[in-house]
Amino acid sequence: MFPKGLTCSGSAVSMLLIGLLIGLGANLDRVSGDVGLVHRRFEYKYSFKPPYLAQKDGTVPFWEYGGHAIASSENVRIAPSLRSQKGAIWTKQRTNFDWWEVEIVFRVSGRGRIGADGLAFWYTSEKGSYLGDVFGSSDRWVGLGIFFDSFDNDNKHNNPYISAVLNDGTRQFDHQQDGATQLLSGCLRDFRNKPFPTRAKIEYYNNILTVLFHNGMTNNDQNYEMCFRAENVVLPKTGYFGLSAATGGLADDHDVFHFLTTSLHIPGQFKEEPAPGEDAAKLTQEYQDYQKKLELQKEEYRKEHPDEHKDDLDSLFEDFNERELRQIWEAQTNTFEQLRTLSSKLDEVIGRQERTLGLLSVSAQAGGAAGGAPPPQIAAGGAGSSIMRHEVDALLQNQNVMVQTVREIRSIIGEVHARTDSILNNQARAPTAQVQAGGYDVQSLMNEMRDGMNQVRQGVAGVAQRLQTGPQVQGSVQCPTQTCLSLTAFLVAIVVQLLVMLGYSMYRDSREAQAKKFY
Repeated sequence: MFPKGLTCSGSAVSMLLIGLLIGLGANLDRVSGDVGLVHRRFEYKYSFKPPYLAQKDGTVPFWEYGGHAIASSENVRIAPSLRSQKGAIWTKQRTNFDWWEVEIVFRVSGRGRIGADGLAFWYTSEKGSYLGDVFGSSDRWVGLGIFFDSFDNDNKHNNPYISAVLNDGTRQFDHQQDGATQLLSGCLRDFRNKPFPTRAKIEYYNNILTVLFHNGMTNNDQNYEMCFRAENVVLPKTGYFGLSAATGGLADDHDVFHFLTTSLHIPGQFKEEPAPGEDAAKLTQEYQDYQKKLELQKEEYRKEHPDEHKDDLDSLFEDFNERELRQIWEAQTNTFEQLRTLSSKLDEVIGRQERTLGLLSVSAQAGGAAGGAPPPQIAAGGAGSSIMRHEVDALLQNQNVMVQTVREIRSIIGEVHARTDSILNNQARAPTAQVQAGGYDVQSLMNEMRDGMNQVRQGVAGVAQRLQTGPQVQGSVQCPTQTCLSLTAFLVAIVVQLLVMLGYSMYRDSREAQAKKFY
């Protein structure tokens, strides 16, 4: 309702709304433009990552650690999975930037269903201790602490929990309540015993603190989700970054793999480094002169020592396509050998089956001529040996299993062939598809692969043809009408069949595990 004496038409209201929307859109464009123009700079003096994270003497460049922390070439174990362990690692120098973003890649793992105590990220005006009371660091700190708390001290079943706590140096951390009365913000996230390392991204820009979390369930390093966002957060202008961890009666391994720091700068305040200019051109010219001099010395050495043939260093390396082609070729060779072995075994089984079916046919004819008399036992391997009906059924069952296995092998070979064709097509389209310097002759390798695939196809076709003729022979045999199978024999046949199928399944799994090594 408008005040008395004031009227407003529909067109005027529409114009007013349009004006407001235009103004709001301009403000949004300005804000998004400011965010997009933020200058980012990687700060190597406040970061560490593998490989060669620690030097030979055990030190981490630009960092110092103590307590029970252990540094290796791949990670820093802040606190090991032993009881009552504490450790921490801190940067050696203060920050020289106002805003920053830190990405931490870590893993908290242990044998227990629950763990303790947890891991902490610090940004404080002064370094903390290495054997402190708050997750391995000092209490009454000045700055920010983000705690990855594993143990449920207040027994509210709300752990593992990620929380942020600010302190001005006067407050003591409340362990009994897990800092519930002091925390700035937090979120309930499980970070223990994940298949992949968990990640946390902490950003502090324009007094806004944002924490993103990766739960470690996928290998996608960009799969972050929002944990919390807090505004009007005032931190010290300069400070130290640190990580600490502690264990109690329960224990976890607290491993940190990456600690990557990026400084954020407001647009217009970032000082660009001057371009190298003439120095870059001078260095480039010196490098080219050095390369020419090196080639001349190599040529002179070859002329002076014609009998010595030293392999070029480039021939010792292979690119991605060459490596994949070699692996496919080795896998195809191994598959062909396995098919050859399987074909010989199939021939042996089919021969035995044909002999068995022949003996059954003779037995059926003899039973019919005797006027329906029960068929006698058939001697198959000499005196005292006989072939019963359940043995024939077991042979037929084994044949069906082998037929299914051959079909699976054929499907695998088809997939490998399709993958090989795609790689060869990519090589043909590449500018270096014919002959790569210092590598393999791709054309000859293609011919060898085609020949191998043809041999594999011929072998599989022969096996399939023999398997197709087997059931026809079986269909021509008339089994006796009277049964000579007792309950005990039937149970024995069932057990034998299960043992044969179990043994074949274990044999096939072992072969598949060996074949996977080639990929």
